[in-house]
Amino acid sequence: MEEWYHYVFLALLGVLVAFINTLAGGGSLLTLPILIFMGLPPSVANGTNRIAILIQGFANIVGYKSKGMQISSRFIWYLSASAIVGTLIGSKLAIEIDERLFNRVLAIVMVVIVTFMVLQPKRSIADIAERLTGKHMIWAVIAFFFIGIYGGFIQAGTGIFILLALSSINKMTLIKSNVIKAVVMTLYTIAALILFGLNGKLDWEIGLTLASGQALGGWITSRWSVNKGDGIVKVLLVIMITIMSIKLWFFN
Repeated sequence: MEEWYHYVFLALLGVLVAFINTLAGGGSLLTLPILIFMGLPPSVANGTNRIAILIQGFANIVGYKSKGMQISSRFIWYLSASAIVGTLIGSKLAIEIDERLFNRVLAIVMVVIVTFMVLQPKRSIADIAERLTGKHMIWAVIAFFFIGIYGGFIQAGTGIFILLALSSINKMTLIKSNVIKAVVMTLYTIAALILFGLNGKLDWEIGLTLASGQALGGWITSRWSVNKGDGIVKVLLVIMITIMSIKLWFFN
């Protein structure tokens, strides 16, 4: 980065993205294309984005723990282990894929995910008993393996898939799902970072600048109500992703 305001922009972007990530997921739909537009090769942008995600994950966990939320259980560890295995596969694919093809895959994913976020019906699962054992545990572990593959490959929108899996398979509330999301994504991001780092796909200066904002935003938002702000997030994502997906598809 050549100008001082690039650092300020990335830090402020990190705060916004942490807000989006913590409440629902999908913040990487903003950061990943922006990093590419700033000049990073797609594979390096993909890896560098994980630095901020990891730091934000730790901030989320600290925030949730300070509010008395449970961040460790057998259920969480099983899901994390499954996601880590999948992440290693997905990260390997992301490192080796042609960069022009990656841009187009990202453009498609951005449109699909934001469409899903806008059109998905609101659910109320507060009065439904959680299903964390037996076949529901097995289905969740399988789901998180494939979520891990996707997360390792592109990351953008992974949080949405996690919330969908936990609400539909295990009937978990939004707040509990967000806690599990924070723990699982933090653990599998460590695995992804190691793989991207070993292949020289990390820009630490940009990653840590973005991470400074995401750490602050993640800590604040995790302590705030997770049931607010969805409408604002959706409007912002629709506008930004429409512009960025067009840019990625037509102007590589």
